[in-house]
Amino acid sequence: MRRRTFLLASLLLSTPVRAAAASVAYPPVRPGAGLVFPRDHGAHPAFRNEWWYVTGALDTPIADTGFQLTFFRSRPGTAEDLRSPLAASQILFAHAALTIPGDRLRHAERAARANLGASFSSADCDVSIGAWRIFRQADGPGELLRLQMQSPQFSYDFTLTPSQPLLLQGDGGYSRKGHSAQLASYYVSWPQLVVSGSLLHDGHRHPVGGRAWFDHEWSTALLGDGAVGWDWLGINLADGGALMAFRMRDAEGRTLFAHAAWRDNAGHLRQFDPASVEFAPLRHWTSPRSGALYPVEIEVRIGDRSLRTRPLLDDQELVTSQPLSVVYWEGLVRVEGGFRGRGYLEMTGYAGKLQW
Repeated sequence: MRRRTFLLASLLLSTPVRAAAASVAYPPVRPGAGLVFPRDHGAHPAFRNEWWYVTGALDTPIADTGFQLTFFRSRPGTAEDLRSPLAASQILFAHAALTIPGDRLRHAERAARANLGASFSSADCDVSIGAWRIFRQADGPGELLRLQMQSPQFSYDFTLTPSQPLLLQGDGGYSRKGHSAQLASYYVSWPQLVVSGSLLHDGHRHPVGGRAWFDHEWSTALLGDGAVGWDWLGINLADGGALMAFRMRDAEGRTLFAHAAWRDNAGHLRQFDPASVEFAPLRHWTSPRSGALYPVEIEVRIGDRSLRTRPLLDDQELVTSQPLSVVYWEGLVRVEGGFRGRGYLEMTGYAGKLQW
């Protein structure tokens, strides 16, 4: 998900924009689409929402430093009839963050319309806003992902080298987000990416090393009736495996739908249905900015195993403003218990219901 962080481009749409979008014929998400790569690493501009999401944990120069770079693409349903290439029919925005243990979260953001400061490719992964960019590089001896961003607080230029195959979430990339078949996305993950490159912060440039997780997701609608947000985990396990788990949540904190996928270090994939996945908050942190109460420590039961999240910092909340304000918690965590490793926890909807 996201994401994921996991945040969705359409969450930034105002009420008049959503009304205009209602008349647009967005394509549905259906099972059996048969994703093809590298084409499906690229953009899918007919769909309403899309994001390319990278998180990671560095071991050098400072152990347990977390980073995030996410690009969002939105087709808001406006300016559809304008012939100008500068029409606001495709909006892109991006969030970047850096978590340094014992210090604080730093974050930056960018926003622009396609062909006016932003661009994307529909043939392969290549999305950018100015000098910020995520792209796939395959003209050398091996396949790589590149991440580039600059801000006054921090900058990085990372190379991500795959160590294992893509992970197609759900049914061959068709990922349910609710009990209705309409509530779904196309969802591809790439865990256990080996990170190299350089990080600039506090006026010093450092070589880096670590592991990252890449998500690419596109859809038309995800939130069902009663849903206000979600909790999502993407964890690179210490033994080389990978774990993803999420739940859709109502205003009372009740789970409306849940799913998990675990690929062990031998490459065997297990999918878990909603009855086999349970999220139980253990400890909360209150944001001094938004007043949101986030369950930063959560016990997650997946099948016959359970894990507990432990954040590197409690305060990993992002309060963004471009193009409109969005507030969510996105942070590096360790997981302990039946699964062990590091990755990212994303929590949305705690500062107010997400508008879909």
